[in-house]
Amino acid sequence: MARGRLVVLEGPDGAGKTTQVRRLVDWLRSRGGDVVSVREPGGTALGDEIRRLLLDPASDIVPSAEALLYMASRAQLVTCEIEPALARGAVAIIDRFFLATYAYQGAGRGLPEDDLRAANRLATKGIIPDLTILLSMSREEGLARAKARGGHDRMEQADAAFHDRVASAYESFMSPGWARAHPECGPIVLVDARGSEADVFARIVEALHSRWPESFPENSS
Repeated sequence: MARGRLVVLEGPDGAGKTTQVRRLVDWLRSRGGDVVSVREPGGTALGDEIRRLLLDPASDIVPSAEALLYMASRAQLVTCEIEPALARGAVAIIDRFFLATYAYQGAGRGLPEDDLRAANRLATKGIIPDLTILLSMSREEGLARAKARGGHDRMEQADAAFHDRVASAYESFMSPGWARAHPECGPIVLVDARGSEADVFARIVEALHSRWPESFPENSS
């Protein structure tokens, strides 16, 4: 049986990532696809408990502990969900993965890239996404959307300077040069996150069809 595919949806706050993950999973399943949909942190009993701790506004977590908690959730997710899905030939769709670590714990918290890379290698056992779809949006529009949506979890309550650093990091990830310098993140394709949900979804399907025309039809309807 052929190995499945690992597809990540990423993007700054307000880009509509979670909505598009849901649309993509529903679309693939409606066509008979074997799809596993998970999110970070979470996706397992351990991961869900870690998520609760990480997002609880009452949690007092230092940056290094925060990064390691994300990695612990990722390690459990990879072993218990992602590896079995890929082994049986399924498509695994992840809402955030290692790019988010570089954005939030690297740029946001100021942790060294090399340390994050080493910890991620342990957590993922070297698994690299087959494709990361990075939803691109201006920092101003993304932050405005996120603010309008509201949010009160621990990460969302970080100060404006933290969110500015995260947004700047995602802008840097949109550079082909950055992607080439970070092969551990796998291939990254940019998708314009502006416009209606249907417009953005059509662009995501087009990106998947361009990479795997034999597996993903062109029509997103």
